[in-house]
Amino acid sequence: MNVALQCKAMFLVKPPCLPQSRGEGGHDAVRGALGGAEPWRGESDGEAATGAQEARRERAPDRIVPALAPAPAETDRSPSLYNGPSVRHPLDDVLTAALPTAEVYAVGGRVRDEFRERLDGIERPPKDLDYVVTGIPLDDLLAALRQVGRVDVVGASFAVLKFRHKAGEADIALPRRERSTGVGHKEFAVESGPEIPLADDLRRRDFRMNMIARRLADDEVADPYGGIEDIRFARIDIVDEAAFDEDPLRMLRAAQFAARFGYALTERTEAAMRAAAPLVASVSAERVGEEFAKLFSARAPSVGIEILRATGVLAHVWPELLEGIGVDQNDWHAYDVYRHNLATLDAAPRGDMTLRLAALLHDVGKPRTAAPREDGRGNSFYQHEHVGAEMVPEMLARLRLPNETVQTVVHLVRQHMYAADADAQDRTLRRFVRRIGPDHLARLFALRWADIEGSGLPKRDDSNERFEARIAAVLAEQPAFSVRDLAIGGGDVIAIFERKGLAPSGFRGDRRVGEVLHALFEEVTDDPSRNEAGLLAERAERYIDEHFSASR
Repeated sequence: MNVALQCKAMFLVKPPCLPQSRGEGGHDAVRGALGGAEPWRGESDGEAATGAQEARRERAPDRIVPALAPAPAETDRSPSLYNGPSVRHPLDDVLTAALPTAEVYAVGGRVRDEFRERLDGIERPPKDLDYVVTGIPLDDLLAALRQVGRVDVVGASFAVLKFRHKAGEADIALPRRERSTGVGHKEFAVESGPEIPLADDLRRRDFRMNMIARRLADDEVADPYGGIEDIRFARIDIVDEAAFDEDPLRMLRAAQFAARFGYALTERTEAAMRAAAPLVASVSAERVGEEFAKLFSARAPSVGIEILRATGVLAHVWPELLEGIGVDQNDWHAYDVYRHNLATLDAAPRGDMTLRLAALLHDVGKPRTAAPREDGRGNSFYQHEHVGAEMVPEMLARLRLPNETVQTVVHLVRQHMYAADADAQDRTLRRFVRRIGPDHLARLFALRWADIEGSGLPKRDDSNERFEARIAAVLAEQPAFSVRDLAIGGGDVIAIFERKGLAPSGFRGDRRVGEVLHALFEEVTDDPSRNEAGLLAERAERYIDEHFSASR
């Protein structure tokens, strides 16, 4: 039995649409995920905190099932969809003029997005340009293209040409057939040439919606596998049951397309993903990271995470996330740990993958630190932020992200439980800024707000607003937040050591210099008015006399 509701309908509300009651799954769980989901409760609605525990237990999911799209079916064609205007790129005219005897087709995401634009009216200018050229041998194609631009052969066996022209850059290829012969989509058997039918070239692509071509000369569309209908009905479908065996990366692509486009998987696609799920472990970390970056750009990335969980793929990428399923929290949360992490991810601002990674992983340490509260109201999670921070590097290593990104996520996860004490002394606030780092404050505060929204309960007070206002006032004073901000530096301290005969001429410094500077920094943190060169030089000299004098 197919479930006809689409993912894009599921996520018109903010949280992931998950079942609201316990059960063994099946179609009842699917219906719970779709029809039974409560709207996202903001500050003005939702249950009171006193009733949170019972509500949590009612909503804690045992099994979470994503929506499935209806299977492909023959339907009446929409004239506006099939006969709408094409989107031209300046390079189109360059290629048609350079290849008058060949047929040049635009293919790939560009053509797919043209039909999406006809449906929703959202302009999507062509970005990555891909063309397939038929009716011409490779040598003739190379010669013709070199007459008008620069051509590099990316892979001779693949017959893919990188074409560069002042009008733009594109990948150009002859039609080809290919099949994977190695693990992880790393080895292929390839046939390429003008004798290969265009339909065979299109068939090798991942999903029907991407198996569409448009001839540049007259805008005639080639859609041999019904891709336009899949776009019309917002579904992601495969042609070949072995699609994910041949390229396991396609499972991650299915998830990110579903989240970004609001499309749903067909039952055939979901079943094939379940069967091939373990193969995702063979995909290189770089390619996994690229697909997660696209997934995290979606309005609700939880759609894709949930698809990966329900199909078994997530267990081979981030099994740590699954530890949170069914882990009850406390009166501060309406959801279990897993669902809270997903809701926090969705609530984090788009456009900042580092922040969204921190949002998804901020409570990943909770299941390993869960302990029943003495009052029986859920669990406590002592030092879960530190346990989680230790887990993050290994988890992100599976995405091969830049070290700076990994370290920032670790830092945000470790620090996300800060106390928002708006009545703290100024020096306490300055030490907070020192600990977090001025460059990390905006992300940490954004993570806190996403965490609150992802709790599923109304915001309780204005303590965070008042705390952030106090921090803003401290920053406006521009006090010293690092040793580099002191009015004197290491050279000044070295000069004092030399003058006192405690270091030879040409002394380049040692741990003592750092110790002196750190002591000065602590004093300046307590009282920023002390950050004057003369005062600090006097204090440095006294500190050296007290701690490093030759008479000691």
